[in-house]
Amino acid sequence: MSDTTYAISSVGPGDRYMQAEVDALLEREGIHRDQHLDYTAAMLDEDYHVIATGSLFGNTLRCMAVSSDHQGESLMNAIVSHLVEVQYSRGNYHLFLYTKCDSARFFGNLGFYEITRVPEENIVFMENKRTGFRDYLAALQRETQQVEITALDEANAGEPDPSHPAEAVVLPGGSCAVGPAALNQSGRVGAIVMNANPFTLGHRYLVEQARTACGVLHLFMVSEDVSLVPFSVRKKLIIEGTKDIPGIVYHEAGSYIISSATFPAYFQKGDNAVIRSQAGIDAQIFTQIAAALGITDRFVGDEPTSVVTGIYNEILSTALPEAGVACHIIPRKEADGKAISASTVRSCIHDGRLEEIRGLVPETTYRYFTSPEAAPVIGRIRAAEEVVHY
Repeated sequence: MSDTTYAISSVGPGDRYMQAEVDALLEREGIHRDQHLDYTAAMLDEDYHVIATGSLFGNTLRCMAVSSDHQGESLMNAIVSHLVEVQYSRGNYHLFLYTKCDSARFFGNLGFYEITRVPEENIVFMENKRTGFRDYLAALQRETQQVEITALDEANAGEPDPSHPAEAVVLPGGSCAVGPAALNQSGRVGAIVMNANPFTLGHRYLVEQARTACGVLHLFMVSEDVSLVPFSVRKKLIIEGTKDIPGIVYHEAGSYIISSATFPAYFQKGDNAVIRSQAGIDAQIFTQIAAALGITDRFVGDEPTSVVTGIYNEILSTALPEAGVACHIIPRKEADGKAISASTVRSCIHDGRLEEIRGLVPETTYRYFTSPEAAPVIGRIRAAEEVVHY
């Protein structure tokens, strides 16, 4: 073991030499350079070559490597400690990381716990909270149990108030009470994961198709706040646009479903290899969520234009049936012979063609975007250089 102490420094995006050195080290160690990074650190030897590196994105640690010539010198410990310190300074305390399968035990010794792995992609997803994912599953179960208790209480109370139907009572935290008829109608329990950026008639159609097939539908609303339409607005439009459909249980997706931790390539363009590995992690996590909630069916919309969603659907259609969950790819609802998509709606808003979205979105969504309340969101969409989902 060397007694030499190496300094760690940040690598600026414009530092071509250091960036090239980091790329070379990662390539030598067989690690793909992720495009989704917002901080990179490196350790240099006496000849100014990078011998250890690690990066951050959001609340994740990624792209960590130590030169094979310096293994056993505890350099990775120093890199991880530095990255965690930077995260804490940002106010991020619940941290996640990707690593190779043969490195999982090492990171376990540094205080990270495995959530899931995809051996065929040689990737493990870990977090620094011992019971983090377990607590998340327990919270989802509590939300669902509260829904059932609320529905049962209303059923036992006799005839419900017509102005507050038991099938659509929104609960604190985003859940929705489902009526007893819906709970007992079918043995199938469905799930949809929806970003709804913004909520369209296509999203509504997917919900309708899922509810027709299942007695209860868990609707996970992607809560990562990196879309052009903020999560608070997306959540409001989803609930308002579906509140007349019985049997829906609403959940905020949190950090474990289509988030910057599990699936950053969903939000920012990445190469297909990265999309596949991250989609595989997301799919494996969902199988554990499905087991916890008794979900039997997952519903996704057909994706003729988005590369990332198309790959995601492909991964889900293989991984979910292997875990006993049916995966249904539903053809898109069309308007004037064209598939309805949120990208089209955003394009209309971006180009100042607001009236054209009327046939593409529910009345609740249209009413929002034609109200003064929507002015900041419209401004954000119009200022964006790219509004079409990759």
